[in-house]
Amino acid sequence: MRVAHSVAKVREAEEALMARLPEGALMQRAAAGLAAVCARLLRESGRVRGRVVVVLAGSGGNGGDALYAGARLAGRGAEVHAVLTAPKRAHPGGLAALRAAGGRVAELGDVDGAAAAALLGRAELVLDGIVGIGGRGGLRDEVMPLVRVLRGVRRPLVVAVDVPSGVDADTGAVVPETAAAGPDGEPAGLGARAVRADVTVTFGTGKPGLFVDPGAQHAGAVELVDIGLEPWLGAADLLIPQHADVARRLRGIAPRPESDKYRRGVVGIAAGSARYPGAALLSVAGAARGGAGAVRYAGAAAREVVRAHPETLVSDGLPGGAGRVQAWVVGPGLSRDEHAARIVDDVLALEAVLPKLFDADALALVAERGPQVLRGRHPNALLTPHAGEAARLLGEGWSAARVEAERIAAVRELAGRYGVAVLLKGSTTLLAAPGDGPVHVNPTGTGWLATAGSGDVLAGLAGAQLAAGGSALGAGATAAYLHGLAGRRAAFGDGAVGAPITAGDVAAALPEVWRQVVSSGASDGV
Repeated sequence: MRVAHSVAKVREAEEALMARLPEGALMQRAAAGLAAVCARLLRESGRVRGRVVVVLAGSGGNGGDALYAGARLAGRGAEVHAVLTAPKRAHPGGLAALRAAGGRVAELGDVDGAAAAALLGRAELVLDGIVGIGGRGGLRDEVMPLVRVLRGVRRPLVVAVDVPSGVDADTGAVVPETAAAGPDGEPAGLGARAVRADVTVTFGTGKPGLFVDPGAQHAGAVELVDIGLEPWLGAADLLIPQHADVARRLRGIAPRPESDKYRRGVVGIAAGSARYPGAALLSVAGAARGGAGAVRYAGAAAREVVRAHPETLVSDGLPGGAGRVQAWVVGPGLSRDEHAARIVDDVLALEAVLPKLFDADALALVAERGPQVLRGRHPNALLTPHAGEAARLLGEGWSAARVEAERIAAVRELAGRYGVAVLLKGSTTLLAAPGDGPVHVNPTGTGWLATAGSGDVLAGLAGAQLAAGGSALGAGATAAYLHGLAGRRAAFGDGAVGAPITAGDVAAALPEVWRQVVSSGASDGV
């Protein structure tokens, strides 16, 4: 399990540790780890000696880490150039160390576009130390020309120091370039006011913004350097599961010799309508491959379901009369008419402790009824909204755009307001339960999953995980992880190039990725 802590907790831990260390020792630890990662990356394509490294150094500790690391690389024979983006506030010790090691230093104001292009065009590795974890609001106007040149040159390897400059370390937010005008009053261009890194070397613990989009897209691969903060960090704010974590759960629900379909759990699916019969088929497909022993279906698409999935137990009545289950999934393709409302109310009237997953149209009907229909009444429920559905559930003051921009805050607010676990779907899928516990971040997935019916497969899969046992949060996290891997497998196969897929392809890939996770879980990798 990877973890991340808020900036406030990191600052407190740093202060506690620095009080026990000689002055400057903590920065030297960070710089040594950073330089070691950079040297390893350079050695992957040759050696360190003679390689061109450019350090973009801002003020304070982040710039100091970059300068000290640059000095260590210069000491190994690299040709190191530093561009000071805040020369009057550059870290004096780091600057002196770089110069003493033979590094060359220029100030931002002395580096015009042509000089920047020439320098960055020669670079094989660029260290981004412009702004650290305390940065807010995107990069300053005077730095953006340099960042644009970096984007446009023959791509060097870009390594961010602790967090890519311009990325909010707590939320992953970035500021679009078009939010500010250039010096001539015209829009400054496309993209974000942030550096896009290939690798981010973060110190002590992960930072939430490295794992939540759009920050995650700017961070690249995240490497952790241990600098001794762990005893003072406290509880994590984010958890990022890995293969080994998911494998433990999957092994735990694997059938035993004495198992039968009822002991493994039965999941009920209330989905589909005359207009959207396919949602029922896809939800059942996800559920059938999701770990439960049997699937019951109740709804208007019973004939279509049993034709496509003859093992399914079907009825065309309300869920409450369909037979005993260990969890219900309600909502995909249900529509929002009076009959759909009766189905949702029927599920809400079932035994309170019975796990229930509300998706798609059911979420709109829950939003109409208000949080009180779930809070304190259905402790094992799981909501699975996308940003638009989340905004509807949250109500006044929230829009889909705000949910996307404040994903961590939104999923926490939803879980607290409705008193149930929430799986917020998106380019970064987040999960939260009521209370002060950590938010779970799903690290798997691909943009190819943005295809019709993909969410229906996820709903069925998560429902099966609910029926198999455990918490709603754990079931949702496992389902999201497998769903993301299945999307990758369906789109990429064994290659590096993706291709269009259907939701049915995702469901069909689930058994393979299940086996992959369980068999390789000991490697603890995605």
